Amino acid sequence: MKIIKIHTKERVEVIDITSEVRRAVEESGTKDGICTVFTLHTTTALILNEREERLINDLKNFLEKFVPSKGNYKHNEIDSNADSHLRAILLSPSISIPVADGDLFLGTWQSILFVELDGPRSRNLIVKVVGK
Repeated sequence: MKIIKIHTKERVEVIDITSEVRRAVEESGTKDGICTVFTLHTTTALILNEREERLINDLKNFLEKFVPSKGNYKHNEIDSNADSHLRAILLSPSISIPVADGDLFLGTWQSILFVELDGPRSRNLIVKVVGK
């Protein structure tokens, strides 16, 4: 198991972590198996998609449309980040990717993207690779 540390700079930010996860797979020595990436935070998420600036902006706009940052949320009575929690619920805290020939088996345009929803903060991700 490996921990990846991320330091975000914006409240909502998307960071490509593919190279860090790929490095964890290499370090594991696993040739064939599965790699799971898991975020340890309730206001972050992981997605597998194309890393393209306009698409990232579309994602941010989508999240704002469906879960407005200025919404009237009960959780904000104790912590002003209910929108971040609700957005994380719509996404996912983990992803699993096949490992083949010692590398991530990703599609041509697929990248592993970490989504910060309540930054800036320091975050930790777990990468676990199992197989042979």
